[in-house]
Amino acid sequence: MPRVTVVSAEQIPQPYRSLLVHDSDMTRTLERHVSDRAVLRPLSTFSSGASYFRRVLLVQESSGRPLALGAIRVRLDAFAQRLRTKILAGQVPLGRILREGRFAYTSTVNALLAVEPTPEIMGIFWMPESTVLYGRRSEMFRDNTKIADIVEVLPPTSRAPRKARR
Repeated sequence: MPRVTVVSAEQIPQPYRSLLVHDSDMTRTLERHVSDRAVLRPLSTFSSGASYFRRVLLVQESSGRPLALGAIRVRLDAFAQRLRTKILAGQVPLGRILREGRFAYTSTVNALLAVEPTPEIMGIFWMPESTVLYGRRSEMFRDNTKIADIVEVLPPTSRAPRKARR
């Protein structure tokens, strides 16, 4: 597990802050930022009871460049069968599935995160050296019932501070 610290919005440098500090759909936010569609690359999935867990990489469709690493727990019983089938197929980002399926929900950010990446995360994000990454933890609700827990971590940007070498 990476070392994770909860931080305030003011502690997050741009452009991370504008990408993370909002209650909007992260898929759409990232697609607007790169002016390209995001596609899903599942890294691992499993089910337990009514919950479906997946760890995914969102990448830019045209280049394959990583846009976000995500981990999610979704309550499958909160969705109609047609949406559940799309979620389980693991081909389309959850935000797009819900938007295109006209599924009404709210999203709330619980915490903003500073993340010291593990060697695995560095490999996933094509990182030649360790850099502090930023992300967020959020929850999705429908009719006051929690339907998902989500953690999203963004890859390094050219304007992100580098971790000091020791």
